[in-house]
Order: sequence, then C-alpha cells, then structure tokens
Amino acid sequence: MSDPLKNAHILVTGATGFVGQAVVEKLLATHPTTRITLLVRPRGALAAEDRVRKLLKKPVFGPWRERIGADAAEAQLAERITVLAGDLGDVPPLPTDLTHVVHSASTVSFDLPIDEAFAANVGGPVSLYEALEATGADPHVVHVSTCYVAGLRKGLAEERSLDHDVDRRVETTRALRARESAEAASRRPQVLDKIVAKARATHRRAGAQAVAQAAEEARRAWVNDQLVTAGRTRATSLGWPDVYTFTKALGERVAEDLWAGAGHRLSIVRPTIIESSLQHPFPGWIDGFKVADPLIAAYGRGMLPEFPALADSILDVIPVDHVVNAILAAAASPPDVAEEPDETTVTSVDPRTRAAYYQVASGSRNPLRFGTILRLLREYFEQHPLTGDDGSFVQVPNWTFPHGPAVQRSLRRREMAVDVADSLVGKLPPNDTTRSWISSVYKAKRDLGTLRKFTDLYQAYTQTEVVFDDTNTHALHEAVPAERSEEHGFDVSAIDWTYYMKEVHVPKVPGLMRARRPHSKPSTSAKSLPQREDVLAVFDLHGTVAAASLIEHYVWVELAAKGAVPALRGLGGMVASSGTYLQAEWRDRGDFIRSFMRRYAGVDEAVLREVIATKVTPSLRARLLSEATERIALHRAAGHRTVLVSGQIDVFVEPLADMFDVIVAGQMEKDSGGRWTGHLASSPLVDEARASWLRRYAREEGMDLAGSYAYGDTYADRPWLEVAGKPNVVNPDATLYRYAREKRWPVHSWTTTAEGRFSPVLRSLGSRR
Repeated sequence: MSDPLKNAHILVTGATGFVGQAVVEKLLATHPTTRITLLVRPRGALAAEDRVRKLLKKPVFGPWRERIGADAAEAQLAERITVLAGDLGDVPPLPTDLTHVVHSASTVSFDLPIDEAFAANVGGPVSLYEALEATGADPHVVHVSTCYVAGLRKGLAEERSLDHDVDRRVETTRALRARESAEAASRRPQVLDKIVAKARATHRRAGAQAVAQAAEEARRAWVNDQLVTAGRTRATSLGWPDVYTFTKALGERVAEDLWAGAGHRLSIVRPTIIESSLQHPFPGWIDGFKVADPLIAAYGRGMLPEFPALADSILDVIPVDHVVNAILAAAASPPDVAEEPDETTVTSVDPRTRAAYYQVASGSRNPLRFGTILRLLREYFEQHPLTGDDGSFVQVPNWTFPHGPAVQRSLRRREMAVDVADSLVGKLPPNDTTRSWISSVYKAKRDLGTLRKFTDLYQAYTQTEVVFDDTNTHALHEAVPAERSEEHGFDVSAIDWTYYMKEVHVPKVPGLMRARRPHSKPSTSAKSLPQREDVLAVFDLHGTVAAASLIEHYVWVELAAKGAVPALRGLGGMVASSGTYLQAEWRDRGDFIRSFMRRYAGVDEAVLREVIATKVTPSLRARLLSEATERIALHRAAGHRTVLVSGQIDVFVEPLADMFDVIVAGQMEKDSGGRWTGHLASSPLVDEARASWLRRYAREEGMDLAGSYAYGDTYADRPWLEVAGKPNVVNPDATLYRYAREKRWPVHSWTTTAEGRFSPVLRSLGSRR
C-alpha cells in the first residue's frame, strides 16, 4: 500500500494540543517514513524536550507503542522526531527541507482577553509564515481553522475564502494596546476606590494585607473582565459570535496573504466541534474537556435545569480521527489538484487566494440536531445515572427548549434570590445548620454560575442555523484509495450518532463517571499523622480548643471573686456595652481585645491568678472541645510540637499549660503595685501579627511550616492559617467556611459535652472571641 506522505518532513505546531497530538500519533502509526519536527514552547522549568517526552507517554500513543513494542517505539522517536524549542510569538529558525506544515496551534477559548486572543491566533500565524518564508523552502501548509469563522449567519456556509473587509493589522494593533488602557483605567480613583471598599468590607477582619491582596486580585480581575468584554463586543460588532472565531478568521487571512499570496501551496481545514475519536487510536479517545463536554457533564449532574437552545438546530460534532484524516489527506493531495483545477479535480481552489478549503463537518450530510442529542443524553443518564453529594442518583432534567429571553429572565431571578440567601446565612451564628445552609447556597451559586457561563458562551452555537458545505471535503474523502479508506477515510455520512454518543463519547467524557461520594470527615487516627519532630501543630484557643470566650472568662472571674449578686450587677453593664464590643470585634480583633480588657483595670494580678487557679480552671476545662483535646494528644504522640497561640492574656490560659508544648499569649500592663492598668503590655498577637510571629518562630526553631498544621475558627485567622501547609478550620464562621470550601481546607465540627450555663445573650456574645 503506497504512502502519499512517503519520506515527507512535516513541521507540526500545537503538538501538545488535542488535534496536534492526534496528528503526531497518526503520522507515527501509519506513515512510517515521515520525519516530524515539533515546535514546542518550554513551560516554566520544563524544557521543550521534556514536554515532548511526557507527551509521547500519553494514552493516545498507547496502542502504537504496544503494537510495535517499547524498544522499537523509543528507537523510532529518536530517529523520526526533532524537537524545536520555541514559541509562535518568537519562532526560531526552521528547517530548510520541510515538505509539509500542519499548523494546528491556537488558543481555543471563547472568552479570552482580546489581547491574548489576537497574540495567539493572529500574531502567531504572522510569525510562523514569516519564519517559513525565511527558510527558502516551499512546503505545503495545512492551516487548521474552524468552520465557525463563518460568523453569525443563517443558511449555507461555503468552502471558500471568507467575505469580509476587516483590516487585520489595524485590529491587531488596537487589540494589543487594549491591556495598557484597561490597566490605566483600573488605577483611576473612581474604579479603585470601589474595589478597595468592597475588599475592606469583606476581608478587613483578616488584616490590612488581606484587604490589599484581595483588592489587587479584584483589580486584576476587573482588567481581565474589561478585556474579555472588549473581545466579545468587538467580535459581535463585526459579525462573529466571540473573540475566538473572530481571531481565527483573521488568522486565515494571514495565511492567505503571507503564504498563498506569496505563491505557496495552502490548504485551510475547518473542522466544526471536535470531540472524541470514533475509531483511531481507539474508540472514545479524548484529551481534556472539549466544547460539548462541559454541557454534557453539567446536564448529567443535574446542574442545567433548562438551556437556551433550539431543538431543530444542528450541533455540528465531528470525531477527532475524522479531522486528523482530513488534515493528512489535504496535506497529501497532489500539487496539480490544488494548482490546476479542471473537470477531474477532486477539490476546487478559490481563485481569489489560490488556496484550497475543506470544511470537516457533519451537518450537511449527517445532521445531529440538539433535540436528538438531548434524547440520547437523557436515555444514557437514565441508564447510567450519576450520584450526588448525598449518594443519591441524580435525576436529569427534560429541557423544553424555551425562548432564550425566558431563560435569561429566569436565570436573573434565581441569581437575585441566591444572592439574598447568601447575605442572610452569612449573618447567622456559626453552627452545623448554618454551614449546611451555606453549603446549599454555595452549590446553588456554583450551578447558576455554570449555567450563566454556558448561556453566555454557547448560546450562539446551540441556536445556530448555519449549515456548513463540505463538497470539497467529501471529494477529498472519495479520492482516498479504496484500500486505504477504512483506516484513512472520513465519511461523516457513515457515523451512527446513537452509537457514537451513547457507546463511545459520553462514557469517556473526562471525570464524568467518577461518582461523587458524600463528604467524609477528616481522619483523626494516629496513622493519619506522620511521625515528625520538625513540624508544628498550632491551635487557636477560643472557638477552636475551648468553647469559652473572653466574655465567659470575665463572667467566671466575676462569679468566683464577688459572688452571684454583685457579679450580676456588673454583668448588666457588660451586656449594655455588648454592641460596642461586637462592633470592635467586627472591625478588628485587636480592637475588641483592647476594648474588653479595660474592664480589668485595677485588678491585682496575684489575686486574679489565685482565683483562676482555684475556681475558674474547672469551668475552662469543662468548656474544652473533646475532639480538640484528642487531636492535640495525637499530634503530641506523633512527635509534633503543639503550640497554643491566643490573643487572651497569659493568666487565663495557664490552666492549659499541661496540654501544649508551647503557649504564647498576651500580657497586661501593670502599675508599680502589681495591678492591671486596663491596657495591654504589647499589641495582641492576632491575624497578620500571628502569621508574622509563626514564620519567625518556625525559622528560628528550624521547623518545617510546609508540613505543619494550623487550626482556627474565624476569618480573622485566615492570614496565619495560610502560613501552614496543612490548615484546618474548626466550627468556622460563615466567611471562613466559604473560604475553606474554595481552598478545599478540611472543615471540622468539634463539640463539648458541657452544657451552656448562661443566658442566650451571653452565649451569643460568647460565640465571638
């Protein structure tokens, strides 16, 4: 069987991408005499050669390696593949003996910032074709594009050069300048003031640095959003659905101008929505989420109760092996086919550009309509249901295909309702019920965010009324010799969509079939804690080790020192001042401690120490959280250095000295007679100050922070929790709970057997430090 690419030297760009790696595998597996040069960008510390080594161990190459054997595969790789380190933004000198180029590199994202999309999909081809021209060679270039460069239109989209008069040079120049303008705008007071105010309202309890960090992250996100909006808006203003199709269209114009226009052979291959392979290298091979897969996964998980799609619209899907076969068939087409068309020619060349165009699409000959896809998906997930967080089977919805604006109105109403619920649950006392509600709201927001994203990005594709002509592509397939057709053909009319969707594609959608099990509590067994002497286990006191608070300590001291009746008179004033204390706590943890400890002005420390040792200690011990004491003991048994760090005054935490290796607490200023003045001797060791202390302590003691543990309960603990490599949250407040969910930190619900002894008002005060 003759090989039309015999002894070819082929440059492949985008080899680490979905289509690129499939092209490389096909060349290795079925075109044994070809030499392949891969243009690969180094990534971080990973050299281009290392990236290719990892690439060639991926599943797509598995059947080929197994068929010829590991030793033969390694020998072929060494003999046939050359790695060229470089980037399309700065292409290195290329080989001068290239016979073919498959340019498949691009950034496939519908919502890229405008400058990034232009740099990759327009600037990249410019650099490539300039570098090719500099070699003096005359390779046949196959430029991989997308059918959706046709833009927002109805009816038949033909296989020819696009009709538009957009100046690619002007658009590129302005797109690349957009970031500078957005960066400048983000620093204007009218924008930055709002960003900082929002960051302060949300993060001030975690300290000034947390506010600054959040503000800068929000500013960068604002810049990114502006650039994403700029790309989408400019694209739609010129007739394309998004910045991806817009820039890919201009990338085609680059190829036409710089390569075909200079007298070289050019074939432009436009696939539609590329999904998993039908046959080669094995049924269902796919690498990562593709366009249709997020919708399939979200539908199977019950996250999309409705979607703005047209039941009769065509979702033009094509298996990746069909695309690869068409690319290589185009590359192998004889020169007279592309250059001198006549009545026997298998394809037509656009006379305006002297380029050949192939649209690898299924919608014209074998349409797969959205209503059919829904039926097939529903049947599949009814037979193979996914499981939810609670272990129950997910019931998939039955879409009714409502009008798009109706879906948008419903989505806005649900988003408003979830925002209100999120605000309300954040104000409730921290407990298991509240956290359960927060989790429900979190999931609802996540699902709505998914629906919003899919609605915004994919609506143009799920409501499209365009049909892609594939006359040239069908003729190219028909020209494949009969003895090669089964392995190298790409006849879309032969695809059985029911078989493909239910037996081949959906079962292989990445991650889809991993059943989600109910969340389990983190292990507290000794086996889960490695034996080490160079790590810390750092605990906060109030709310983490003990259910007691500063206020409860005060109550215990008052009752022990004065008796019930006098103490209750003093407590009345404290309750009257509770609003002031809570405001101080919300504003700044240090302010709260300073404000409350002034109630101890005039106390004799020696007398207080005696009262605490003899009468208050039993109350504090009774309020210890049972799981906390167990966890502390486990850490000590594992050789970890246990540390209690508290903003509380040292006198109050001395009863716990036997539980920890190190206790770090505050101190009160004393007058010459040993009485407390009501002022602290130093600033409270809270939030960012505690993080700084922890870094220095670990450095001076030679402890490994990356392997250390930290336990806290409020959002003010975030700065020092993040210092440790293994942060844990205990009975967290709403803000810390949300943050822990985002960071996937372990969340513990620890309890005490002691009953609350005080009024609901005091218990409410006691829920805060």
